[in-house]
Amino acid sequence: MIDLSNKIALISGASRGIGRATAIRLAEAGADIVLNYVSSRESADRVAEEIAAMGRRVAVVRADVSEQSDVQSMMEFVGNEFGRLDILVSNAASGGFRPLLSATARNFEATMNTNVRALLFLVQAAHPLLERSLDRAKVVAISSHGSHMALPMYGLIGTSKAALESLIRHMALEFGDQGMNFNVVQAGLVPTDSTKMIPGADQMFDARTDKTMTGDRQLEPSDVADAVLYLCSPLSDLVQGQTLIIDGGAAIHI
Repeated sequence: MIDLSNKIALISGASRGIGRATAIRLAEAGADIVLNYVSSRESADRVAEEIAAMGRRVAVVRADVSEQSDVQSMMEFVGNEFGRLDILVSNAASGGFRPLLSATARNFEATMNTNVRALLFLVQAAHPLLERSLDRAKVVAISSHGSHMALPMYGLIGTSKAALESLIRHMALEFGDQGMNFNVVQAGLVPTDSTKMIPGADQMFDARTDKTMTGDRQLEPSDVADAVLYLCSPLSDLVQGQTLIIDGGAAIHI
């Protein structure tokens, strides 16, 4: 069993979906948790209650990770309250689903700022805390199939996810020798509040049954969280700058 006792983990966008599942899974493994949210305070508080019931330390921090000042303030809080950071999961994402012909400069900037620039701000601000990690610090970013596949109404988000994966590789190159690992979990189609809003979502979810090669079992947020848990553990110390795909095999065939 993976043991993250005495580790401090921060998860952005942790109030629901994959972020929530990740926070719960890391807490179950023994980590103390910093829950970041930007708008869903009630949901974040409910997650915090679940984690506190496990006997873990938990903090809830409101911060817009696309804003550098918010990220810096959040890391100052982490430093004051916990003294270090062992695990950073960049999960918060946005962008909306729209055709590229109707995308505006503001749409593009908002998507890139939350989905890509936020990772840069998070790592820059967290770097001194990650250097204090008890073992190798772990940074994991959440991506999706849109980083390498063309999906309906997903152009801006998919572009941002491709940039996110590239940024992780370059961070591994620059910081990997400083006691840190940088990796990506690329999730297939997972039922969340966000993915249910994709145009044609019902048909896309129905199609998963034909594409997935794991029997009747379908991908859930907890499955993605399991992959994140592995990359946050000592078992992945020699996994560096990689993208781990969790989709039941759906992406390997037409």
